[in-house]
Amino acid sequence: MARSGRVRRSVIGWPLRLLLAAVIVVANLFGAAVVLALAAWVLPTGTIADPGRVRLLNLALFGGYLLVALPLGLFWGGRRFRLRAGDAQRRERTLVLYGPLRLATVQTALWLAAAVVFVAFNATFSWRLALSVGETVLLGGLTTVALAYLLSERILRPAAARVLATDPPRRRKRFGVLVRAVLFWALGTGVPVLGLLLSAVSALVFKDVAVTQLAVIVLAIGGTALVVGLLMTVGAARAVADPVLAVRKAMGRVEEGDLHVRVPVYDGTELGQLQAGFNTMAAGLRERERIRDLFGRQVGREVAAAALRSEGQLGGEVRRVAVLFVDLVGSTALAAQRPPTEVVTLLNRFFGVVVEVVESCGGWINKFEGDAALAVFGAPADADDPAGAALEAGRLLARRLAAELPDVTVGIGVSAGEAVAGNIGDVRRYEYTVIGDPVNEAARLTELAKSVPGGVLAAGVAVELARAEEAARWMLGDAVTLRGRCEPTQLATPRPTDAPAGPGRVAEAGSGREDHGRSVQGGGTSVKRTG
Repeated sequence: MARSGRVRRSVIGWPLRLLLAAVIVVANLFGAAVVLALAAWVLPTGTIADPGRVRLLNLALFGGYLLVALPLGLFWGGRRFRLRAGDAQRRERTLVLYGPLRLATVQTALWLAAAVVFVAFNATFSWRLALSVGETVLLGGLTTVALAYLLSERILRPAAARVLATDPPRRRKRFGVLVRAVLFWALGTGVPVLGLLLSAVSALVFKDVAVTQLAVIVLAIGGTALVVGLLMTVGAARAVADPVLAVRKAMGRVEEGDLHVRVPVYDGTELGQLQAGFNTMAAGLRERERIRDLFGRQVGREVAAAALRSEGQLGGEVRRVAVLFVDLVGSTALAAQRPPTEVVTLLNRFFGVVVEVVESCGGWINKFEGDAALAVFGAPADADDPAGAALEAGRLLARRLAAELPDVTVGIGVSAGEAVAGNIGDVRRYEYTVIGDPVNEAARLTELAKSVPGGVLAAGVAVELARAEEAARWMLGDAVTLRGRCEPTQLATPRPTDAPAGPGRVAEAGSGREDHGRSVQGGGTSVKRTG
């Protein structure tokens, strides 16, 4: 780390510094050549006895001044672009943003010095000539400095983008867009026009300018005004248009769904605030999309979309839905025999299959309950055949779990009917859920399904509500009164061709089933109920 007081390089690299110096030197040399040509061959010389000798002397003075001014300007400008070690990042930011203005002050000082030198030199020959030369140097110098400012500001855009990337402009500290535009109009157009006006006033006051010479003066200064004014106008317009075009292109990409677009901030005026504001907006959209994605994963994308539409109103509506309940067998013993991390890994694999199958059939997971999951079909989004979708999901899920997780045993229950679906809870904390008899029936069928080969049972009403294509894949069996229900439920199981591969896995029934003391035959599947 450099010790305090040692000079270090600025944030502007050497290639950029050399390019900046070259452009400014060339612009000022061109401006100086134009001013010299106007002063020596266009402006009136009054009653000077030997104009040719005066021109030669001015040319010699011009060359000598350049030999002194150019090295001095480069050295002085380089000093203005240095920082001392230990300076804060804010000073580096100020260096880049105010760099063009600092260089403009150096150039202005050199042009003012040139005006003083040439006025004093030509005053020894004629005050009329000295006045004309001084006006030309001042007006031409101001225009050249303004053009060099525009060029240097454009060259410094990469450095400005770097320093403004972490600290974008929040309030105007430099020229605003309006002030800058008016200033460049004044320097690019107003100053040359003022030169024409001064030439006309001088011709009227001194009455020493012939008509031909006055025409030459007007043509020369007017042509210079047209060229320089055009350059200044185009430069000032590009300084405004470029940031706006960049923001417009970035907005088009956002409309196409690209929320990771970012606009480089390289302007310290309101345009820089516009660029930074767009980046802030894009960051907000990314954060909103991230929250929406996380919200959708937590509650289901259909539920998230419904919550945005309803704006979180409590209550529900009666809908015809289908419900699938799936539960692991022996999860308590599993948790006692295996490490917690292994249990979590197994559950995640299990729920991964459940989510994939349910979503592929058009349903969504309403909730995870320990080692069980509740899936809903037909709410909140409408479905053409919720019962058929739930039955298909039950068959596919049993087959997938038997093939991919052969070490676990599950029970799957499917039911369908009318239920209330909506936001239940309090305005401070609620959830979208489904409440009704199909939910209770599916949970009871799941307990019963744990004791049958294949581990899948459906309510007969679900098969009746399903379309014929899916209903044909199921066999109706006997009716049984499930625990906690008054009406009997007709059982249905997948046909052998649609049942899980293998002989099936039979689990001991839970202690909560009704004891009817007999077996119920259902399409070749025997359900043994014990107390």
